[in-house]
Amino acid sequence: MAGSTTSVFHLPPAGDQSADKPARTLDRIVEHSTEITGVWSDDVKPGDWIVVRTKNSTYSLASQGDGVFRVAGGWFASAHAEDRPVRIAGCTWGGAVIHTRLLAAVGMFLEFDNGVRTTRIREAQLIRGAAGKEH
Repeated sequence: MAGSTTSVFHLPPAGDQSADKPARTLDRIVEHSTEITGVWSDDVKPGDWIVVRTKNSTYSLASQGDGVFRVAGGWFASAHAEDRPVRIAGCTWGGAVIHTRLLAAVGMFLEFDNGVRTTRIREAQLIRGAAGKEH
């Protein structure tokens, strides 16, 4: 695609899982939330695509603008619900805490407004579409 740009975020190799790591508390999550590398809602424009590869599936999300996406793949394919408009509620760390401005980040779980939550994200890719062109 001429003029398009792509950002790809991969899951890093499994590191030291030692007990020396600080506990993941709400205070620590909030403190470090702005340092998360991923696809943020402010970065996505109409016509852009987000491709998310999780532990079990791949999702293709076409931005329609105003936080609405057309989603293909994963649960949406198996439920015959592809190409229906849906919003992304945000990303979670697997619990009840949700980051509403974060659309996809490696190591987290993507949650849609219809209640669907993906398995852990392994890769997230933002692909710039043609300026102003909706899908």
